Amino acid sequence: MHHDSIHEDTLGRKTAHPLTAQKHAALKSTLNFADTDDFDDAKRGFIGTIENATITDAQGKIVWSQRDYAFLEKKEAPLTVNASLWRMSQLNMQHGLFKVCERIYQVRGFDLANITFIEGDTGLIIIDPLTFEESAKAALELYERHFGKRPVHAVFYSHSHRDHYGGVKGVVNESDVQAGRVQIIAPKGFMEEVMSESLLAGVPMRRRAEYQFGTYLEPGERSHVDSGLGKAVGRGTNGLIPPTHLIHETGEKMLIDGVEIVFQMTPGTEAPAEMNFYFPALRALNMAENACNTLHNLCPLRGAKVRDALAWAGYLDESVDMFAGQVDVCLAQHHWPCWGSAKVIEFLSEQRDLYRYLHDQTVRMMSHGLTSREISEQLMIPNALSRKWHTRGYYGAVVHNVEAIYAFYMGPYDGNPAHLNPLPPSDASQKYIEYMGGMESAIAKAKADFDKGEFRWVAQVMNQAVFADPDNRQARKLCADAFEQLGYQAESATWRNAYLYGTQELRAGLRPRLADGNSISVSVAAQLPMPLLFDYLAIRVIGDQVSEVPLRFDWVMEDENTSHKLTLRNAALSHRPGSHAAQADAVLRTDRAGLLKALTQGEGGFAKAIEQGDVKVQGDAERLCRFFSDLDSFDFLFNIVEP
Repeated sequence: MHHDSIHEDTLGRKTAHPLTAQKHAALKSTLNFADTDDFDDAKRGFIGTIENATITDAQGKIVWSQRDYAFLEKKEAPLTVNASLWRMSQLNMQHGLFKVCERIYQVRGFDLANITFIEGDTGLIIIDPLTFEESAKAALELYERHFGKRPVHAVFYSHSHRDHYGGVKGVVNESDVQAGRVQIIAPKGFMEEVMSESLLAGVPMRRRAEYQFGTYLEPGERSHVDSGLGKAVGRGTNGLIPPTHLIHETGEKMLIDGVEIVFQMTPGTEAPAEMNFYFPALRALNMAENACNTLHNLCPLRGAKVRDALAWAGYLDESVDMFAGQVDVCLAQHHWPCWGSAKVIEFLSEQRDLYRYLHDQTVRMMSHGLTSREISEQLMIPNALSRKWHTRGYYGAVVHNVEAIYAFYMGPYDGNPAHLNPLPPSDASQKYIEYMGGMESAIAKAKADFDKGEFRWVAQVMNQAVFADPDNRQARKLCADAFEQLGYQAESATWRNAYLYGTQELRAGLRPRLADGNSISVSVAAQLPMPLLFDYLAIRVIGDQVSEVPLRFDWVMEDENTSHKLTLRNAALSHRPGSHAAQADAVLRTDRAGLLKALTQGEGGFAKAIEQGDVKVQGDAERLCRFFSDLDSFDFLFNIVEP
């Protein structure tokens, strides 16, 4: 089929190329679509849901909805969606309140993640209050509609990702936590890792997360169908209440409101700070996000610290060893549970084998001198394991996980000196296109390769063309068309989203928008332990614009009775507890309320807060104000698929 004869809809989205259809047919023949066990499990224990599958905020604006995904009710996958991904998209359509076992309930499908309610003797224990307060509140209200109001005694954060803590203020009141009526319990290192992900690397991650989740792709057969771990990200208000109690060791136990919980610590797995929960009296095991119904990411497309595949497999092996035969149901904070002692062991063992196999085979092939690209091109999961639905790459992907394992051990460099210091993308692209005989010649060759179905190559070479000349409409169009077919072929929801997001930005440009609930909120930043906040200030120092003269100042938090000494020297900001004493150029005094005011006022917020008396300064106030006003600010709307 000729490139230009593929039909398009009003938004310029094309139909599937015949070779995309062929790929779908080949995949379908290898998997058992007659197996409907997952659908039975995903619907098991259903109690009820909300009208219209829609959640609104206080102003009546929709922040979460599954309403527009009704097209997924079609049994057969269209040619624009991988059939295996279509199946997962249908499974992630199930939403509402579900009974897992005696005392344990989940609300699924109100967010990317699940919220788990455990009934104690007098009230509730909540695991993971979702990403946004509106969704968490709607989930709790749905539980209460069926079982009545009960006081919340404790909230657990299973790990340090925002979809597992951001909605906490939708289910508990901060004053109840401060008064000791509600405990907030998390794994050790939780706050440090929240800081590391959300603030230090938060801006580039936020932009790249749009690609991973397809944030602004409309639901539809030619656009957004799923996110792999759940339907979509949603929007809303997010915050954080710091933990009041940390769990440190595997085997630690707590008794809360008559419910005994045994913890298994799993640092460095799906998150740097994470833990699983075992409920001996209920014979239930909650695997947090360490064992879901998919191959997970060892490094998500949005970016993160690379996860340790060997440790991940090791902790899954420990779970099997610790809990085999003592568990009748295994649940997690995404997807649906699995029931039956033997089935649980099989599920956890296969998840373990998946990460262990990927790790060992990548390192084996690496030891033969192969690079990550060479390994990922030929590494296949053994057939029996790959045919299990829960090992398929709906959220992670074998290719990307191989690259993560390689980088975990070897770093990003592949050993070839040609890659030590290559030209930056735009400069290199201009040379590539010149060597190909110029833009017209490159586009003509790429069109012929598109017709042959060589979409990976066309995407690669037309990306060079776009970087060489971003205004060339033909290059943009052809690169977008290749991305689109790769998106249609992808079994991974995150890969599909990334390809189709790139397609949309090449065709329509960057979508203008205001900052919404997708960056870390000021209220979260104001809650951080002070050393973490200072680390955030440090990454905003513009190195080549800072005065050569050192700046020393003390930062006193009056309500916490703490003092830190900060030193700006050689354009590097260091901090330690204590005081510079007589050597201080200035002393800054405030409290949490004053800090929140300063952060809320955006650019020049500290100068305004000093003026208004929310932040007090003794000493050289002018130099301190200049330090704050010279800090960098970040616009996360940077280009990705063009220079």
